[in-house]
Amino acid sequence: MMSEVLAVQVESAAKAAGLVVVSTEAGQEVSGGATAKFTLALAADPGKTQLLELSERFEFGRPDLKEGVQAYLAEAALRLRNPRPDCYLTLHGIPLSFGRFGWPFHESTSGADTSLVHGEVRLEDGGESVLHAKVAVSMTVTFRDVVAAPEQPFAEGFIYNAVRKTMDQGQLELVKSGNRQPVPLTTRYYSLKQKRFVFNDTTALQQKDFLAAKLYWLSGVLGAGAPVWLLDPRDVQYLDTTAEALGAATKELAAEGLLHWSSNAEFGVATPKLMERRDQYSAQLAHALQAIKPSFNEEMRAGLTNM
Repeated sequence: MMSEVLAVQVESAAKAAGLVVVSTEAGQEVSGGATAKFTLALAADPGKTQLLELSERFEFGRPDLKEGVQAYLAEAALRLRNPRPDCYLTLHGIPLSFGRFGWPFHESTSGADTSLVHGEVRLEDGGESVLHAKVAVSMTVTFRDVVAAPEQPFAEGFIYNAVRKTMDQGQLELVKSGNRQPVPLTTRYYSLKQKRFVFNDTTALQQKDFLAAKLYWLSGVLGAGAPVWLLDPRDVQYLDTTAEALGAATKELAAEGLLHWSSNAEFGVATPKLMERRDQYSAQLAHALQAIKPSFNEEMRAGLTNM
């Protein structure tokens, strides 16, 4: 049976963040342990939901873990205001949705000393969502030491960023069907000296261009003109920047007539002027998708080799 204590703790923390628990159910880890699944929604807009899955052994009462969950829920309350809270953009301009992640991490059964979490990303270009990649994110023993707990609230953000980074590196392929593809999560994504995650070294111009593309895809194409959160901490981490720097970029976009502010200064809407860049962003996406396709030696495929 689901832990009643854990359910009460999650419900209380969700309420404090402006969320409500609309449903709960028991789940199971890949390794066989029990989990608790909570469907969370905005108190002001119950139509926006997301799943939170915790192992039943999760120590919610530990002060450091409790603070981590509270911070996660506070972010979730803002992210759920997006028209598509499950969608993110890669630095190379690929709009993706993230889902079907099975939490928490489980130990590898192949003998490797790694922890894994499985999930799925799908291409979201406004058409039928067919192309996708099933992923197996692996965390090394060394990396495990920098994570407070191998649970969703503490790992989801940097895992999504690792997937975005791996996609841009051409190491993930979007297909109609296929096996799980590896996403290795090592300390190259974490600065032990600075004690923070590092994914991309970006300039102010790249950050501005990223936000413009994010507005185009997540607000204009996928959101039907609804406002999106422009200062998402996950993007801050992904771009290796600060919220202040992204805030400055949004002001430039607004001054150029590419962004309209919503009632909250952290949220913006794509303008008609920005949506006129359809050909530009479509070409950028096509180029990025071509770059992640595996290439073959055509002469070898035809048998024209000396082997």
